[in-house]
Amino acid sequence: IETSLDVADRVQARLLVPGDAEWPQQVDDLGPHAPLALWVRGQPGILARLQPSVAMVGARAATSYGEHVAMEVAADLAGSGIPIVSGAAYGIDGAAHRASLAAGGTTVALLAGGVDRPYPAGHADLIERILVSGAVVSEVPCGSAPTKWRFLQRNRIIAALAEVTVVVEAGWRSGSLNTASHALAIGRAVAAVPGPVT
Repeated sequence: IETSLDVADRVQARLLVPGDAEWPQQVDDLGPHAPLALWVRGQPGILARLQPSVAMVGARAATSYGEHVAMEVAADLAGSGIPIVSGAAYGIDGAAHRASLAAGGTTVALLAGGVDRPYPAGHADLIERILVSGAVVSEVPCGSAPTKWRFLQRNRIIAALAEVTVVVEAGWRSGSLNTASHALAIGRAVAAVPGPVT
């Protein structure tokens, strides 16, 4: 615990718990599956101001068309003042975060590992850019490595933070559909790009 807190102090991460002014109360809709705490870098106050917001998720191995649509939708929403929530992964997630930033909007990235460990490493610069005007969040302490089950675990938080989850390109057995299932389970709206809309 001390090590995690020391690392959090070094990277200027805050530990939020229910009852804090910055706590995103919408995650409480997860009931017994709600996070006990959230580690946050960037602008922690944003988490309490994510209503309305949209989660955008999709394939890591996205097509150029999928990334194009994700960027169009994210830029339009972010430019209208609606924050974008995603997972900082390659493909659709990264496209949504980049478009939100380009539109001058707010974006929040949920990581599967500690907020001190940008993942994937190829998105380290993107995650640093998100910190300036948005937030990078994780349920696990600083120093934690991302693992397969942690990706699935963080998906429920992505779904709970946003009022709507938009899926852009996803395999039948994918984290994106896992996120959509969590959203439906707590009564959130789920939307999908049905194919070529251009």
